[in-house]
Amino acid sequence: MSSNCDTCPSKGKCTSEKGSCSIENNVNNKVKKVIAVMSGKGGVGKSTMSTMIAKTLRKKGYSVGVLDADITGPSIPRLLNIKETEVFGSEQGILPVTSKEDIKVMSINFLINDEESPVILRGPAVSATVKQFWTDVYWGELDYLIIDMPPGTGDVPLTVMQSIPINGVVVVTTPQDMVSMIVAKSINMARKMNVEVLGVIQNMSYLVCPDCNTKIKIFKDEDFKEYIDRMHTKLLGEMPMTLDLAKISDGEVTQYGDKVEETLNEITDEIEKFCK
Repeated sequence: MSSNCDTCPSKGKCTSEKGSCSIENNVNNKVKKVIAVMSGKGGVGKSTMSTMIAKTLRKKGYSVGVLDADITGPSIPRLLNIKETEVFGSEQGILPVTSKEDIKVMSINFLINDEESPVILRGPAVSATVKQFWTDVYWGELDYLIIDMPPGTGDVPLTVMQSIPINGVVVVTTPQDMVSMIVAKSINMARKMNVEVLGVIQNMSYLVCPDCNTKIKIFKDEDFKEYIDRMHTKLLGEMPMTLDLAKISDGEVTQYGDKVEETLNEITDEIEKFCK
């Protein structure tokens, strides 16, 4: 383990002083960029967006990993249709499981016998586990590591932002006033921790009529542009509610419609641009 800036994805461009930096890095890993996907509220599709971003970046030819930091509600293995439940160690560290898309994944679900068993841990133990997923896992060489954050602004998001060299945060919301208010807390938290916010994905933004192809807005979101401006951020994309996205975990759906694919490409284009 090392806190050497040479092994850190931030490459010394972070705001931490070398003497007080609490970040530790596995010297065997060469992770170029770390992007966290977060939201102040559960149920907005944050894990689905993390998975879709990872898949889209992989399709573009990048080497990608996903760190499932939602310890008490892990869903990345299911979303990537990974049936394997066992991980192995090596001299370099714990070996992540690789999905059929060649995406490296680490999740607490790989460390328990039954994916439906509850993870009953107190806050400090949860935070320590997430930190170990960064320091003790042999990620190898990655262009992007996507971190699927738990909802809220508690122990785990705080640990991730203090212990892992995040390059930027993507925030997921839905077009409801209550959700937008809670999501604002996540944006403000990231900024207080000196982590840059790339922008906001509005998930479940609309439905497309199967007969006339009309875009139907389910929720009133006329104030969303004002919200984006007030938060001094930008809209990365609007994702529809579709059956294909809802069935992502069955492993059979590989195409998500032209509009969805186009939006995912736009979102990852913004991530690529930011990370250059």
